[in-house]
This record gives sequence, C-alpha cells and structure tokens, in this order.
Amino acid sequence: MTKGITKRSVMIAGHRTSVSLEAPFWEALREIAAARGQSVQALIGAIDEGRGGQNLSSAIRVFVLAAVRRPVE
Repeated sequence: MTKGITKRSVMIAGHRTSVSLEAPFWEALREIAAARGQSVQALIGAIDEGRGGQNLSSAIRVFVLAAVRRPVE
C-alpha cells in the first residue's frame, strides 16, 4: 500500500528546485491545483512563499493535509 517517494523538479521564483513527495501527495496536489484553476507549479510557488523556514516538502504535506480537512477555496 505504501508508495515510494517521487522527486520532481519545479521552477519557483525563477529557480529550479527538486521536491520529493509520496505519490498520494503529488496526486492530491494536482487535484487541489486543478480545483483552484492553477498549475501545480504555481500552487507550489504559493506554498513556498508562505512556508517561512519550513522544509518545502514538509510545507506541501502540511498544506495538502489542511486542504483535505476543509473545502478547497
């Protein structure tokens, strides 16, 4: 049942970075982005802007968890 971690490269604020997430988080991120009419890259950029000093992958996981606990905006 456990799916491995997938690393993807994304462009954030003009810089390329790698993000490592489990497949279910990538799937949820795609669904959230689609519901908001955004690209996954744009959504990750928005998460990045608000993460403070938190690790980006962790910030994305927390964002996805919060999103599934409440209706998508």
